Amino acid sequence: MGMLEGKVVAITGAGRGVGREIALLCASHGAAVVVNDPGVGGGGEGGDAGPAQQTVDDIVAAGGRAYANLASVIDPLGAASIIEDAVQRFGRIDAVVNNAGILRDTIWHKMSHEDWRAVIDVHLNGCFNVSKAATPYFREQQSGSFIHFTSTSGLIGNVGQANYSAAKLGIVGLSQSIALDMARAGVRSNCIAPFAWSRMTASIPAETPEQKERVERLKTMSADKIAPLVVYLASDAANAVSNQIFAVRKNEIVLFSKPRPVRSMTKSEGWTPETIASELIPAFTPDLARADEVSAHVFPYDPI
Repeated sequence: MGMLEGKVVAITGAGRGVGREIALLCASHGAAVVVNDPGVGGGGEGGDAGPAQQTVDDIVAAGGRAYANLASVIDPLGAASIIEDAVQRFGRIDAVVNNAGILRDTIWHKMSHEDWRAVIDVHLNGCFNVSKAATPYFREQQSGSFIHFTSTSGLIGNVGQANYSAAKLGIVGLSQSIALDMARAGVRSNCIAPFAWSRMTASIPAETPEQKERVERLKTMSADKIAPLVVYLASDAANAVSNQIFAVRKNEIVLFSKPRPVRSMTKSEGWTPETIASELIPAFTPDLARADEVSAHVFPYDPI
């Protein structure tokens, strides 16, 4: 008996990479899986039914149950069809994995409105659309698990990814609110920031020695390492785990803190711009985040 025996899981972006590995492992643990993937390119262009169907075929060949859904999460009706396929084909929906994503990286001053909207639509709005469609079923059955994919690009920051970083940190805020609003219905909501080499991370620039070193580290982190945490969070074993942010880095699982006060300073007569400069900032300086911080500064060691 697998940890997900009898459960139904919908996974967006499950035709390739991390999403595919999640679908395969969920199925091997007994879940029926809706494999959503319109098969678009890395920037959201085109479409291909092949990736989703291949994942389904592999699950079925291994004795599992799966169904391919090709809808775009950008479209509320398309997102709703993912959940409807789960209910109509397999009788219920127990977990939603919001993994779908695209990248349109460019340095901030060159970013177009189109590239901003496209990435926000897929990551943040898509996450909202699919989660919203599943919510009535979760409320009715008084159970359910949302597993949203965030990124250290949002949690920490990254160069050339203002659209992606904003969307991924927005997902954390969305997950928090879902967890709080849905707790009374027995519904959980958590985030995972994956470190893994995939089609998306393959687009990371590798021009400087530091960038090349970072990419080589990523290449050692395979997509299948992310899936076990997803299976756990979708299972009844995780009933007490909600409103958390995890990261998976090869064989290491990290629990992230949320933004909390680091230091405070009070001046009874109030602050002026001059006293902020002369007293507050010097006192705060040891705890200020470095201005150029990216995930490589937070995780400077080789993957474990």
